[in-house]
Amino acid sequence: MINNLPEQLARIFKVLGDTNRLGIVMAIGKGSHSVTEIINATGLSQTLVSFHLRVLRKAEVVTTRREGPFIYYSLSDPSLMDILDDLSKIINSGRSETQKYTATASEKALARQGREK
Repeated sequence: MINNLPEQLARIFKVLGDTNRLGIVMAIGKGSHSVTEIINATGLSQTLVSFHLRVLRKAEVVTTRREGPFIYYSLSDPSLMDILDDLSKIINSGRSETQKYTATASEKALARQGREK
């Protein structure tokens, strides 16, 4: 199995290498969110979010759980956010941009939900 590690890592990096998918992962963060919440947080269309969630699910980056008519997405391993945060710190000399992005995405989602009511 360890011989496969470079291939497995490359597959994950390839999946996360797409800006939209990475934004979705960052919007999900360590929580659990519906497609509507992810759409509101990222500003992407429903079609794009659904497409990218399917890719993320197939790569086992996200998992789903159903609650009534709603499907909620969460990271298969929430420590992925810690890794992204560490990479962000390396890129930005110690500043945590992923935490700022996640907070901004959550604020956008809350603001949109408030306008929809």
